Amino acid sequence: MHGFRPKYAITPQVASALMRIEAAKEAVSHLPINAAVLASLRETARLYSTHYSTMIEGNRLTQEQVSHVVEKRRHFPGRERDEREVLGYYAAMEKVEQFAAAKEPLSEYQIKLLHALVMAGGSGRVKPTPFRDGQNVIRDSRSRQIVYLPPESKDVAGLMKQMIAWINISAKQGLPCPLRAGIAHYQFATIHPYYDGNGRTARLLTTLILHLGGYDLKGLYSLEEYYARNLAAYYSALNVGPSHNYYGGRAEGDITGWINYFCRGVAESFENVRKHAQSEADTGAADDSSLLRGLDPRQRKALELFRETDAITSRNVEHLFSISQRAARNLLADWVARGFITVLDAARKSRKYGLANDFKTLVS
Repeated sequence: MHGFRPKYAITPQVASALMRIEAAKEAVSHLPINAAVLASLRETARLYSTHYSTMIEGNRLTQEQVSHVVEKRRHFPGRERDEREVLGYYAAMEKVEQFAAAKEPLSEYQIKLLHALVMAGGSGRVKPTPFRDGQNVIRDSRSRQIVYLPPESKDVAGLMKQMIAWINISAKQGLPCPLRAGIAHYQFATIHPYYDGNGRTARLLTTLILHLGGYDLKGLYSLEEYYARNLAAYYSALNVGPSHNYYGGRAEGDITGWINYFCRGVAESFENVRKHAQSEADTGAADDSSLLRGLDPRQRKALELFRETDAITSRNVEHLFSISQRAARNLLADWVARGFITVLDAARKSRKYGLANDFKTLVS
């Protein structure tokens, strides 16, 4: 196997989309948005991403049902598998935010852990998933004809290492982040390193690369919605090369068409965020986004509790994150140590916690 060298051209359409992306990114970065509103918009974007990414794979839950499953752990009879898919994707999105906040280069560990979360259905701790050890054939769901034959399992590990190395090197060389993200999406789908969950993991990988490159737009966009609006165009853009066999030309295919499709989607998604964020900023609310960015995903979610009450207990946290009482107490102790919350009532059985003064503006 040779080093990964994607073949594509920067067409006028791609160049135009890149300029639109930069303009929207710059505009959103300077918009003053109240942190409480920002947190709400960000949560909505996460729920949209979860709904549309799982819908692409055949999930039958509606947007409203996805919200109920994630936020209230509500169950829908006969939709247990759909619920697990939703919880898994949402958990993986939270991990994407954690990885992005750490600002470490993309790694194989990150990809394997994201896939593990996708497949775990939101159940407890997970271990990074090893790549497949056998062949994976993608067939048309109706005709059962072979749509794509990925590389053999013996080549997968090497191809993934090449892809990750290319992403990190191209970042240092200054290749525009949207191009890196789009190419990574395509190459991951091409390698198809797992038996299942490849599409969802590819879309999460795309988001992670954009966030690592500073293209997070305050966490307010959902590329998954762009894909889901026209699935035929999504799959058509990904279908590159003269053969359905990886070794029959797919690896050397010109992916300019996919790059056009992808960059146009990022531009549209970013411009939608710009319009929505502008309307929120026009209310004149102060921008506390820098304060909010200093919190991890669980702390941001815990703000929901403080919008309803001034004091919370370990039981509130236990229910919010579906974790054990011991884990909830450990989490609260960590937040006290980090200055996020303070102890209001030190009584062992009824200990209560309040939001630290520095963060009260986030829920006012």
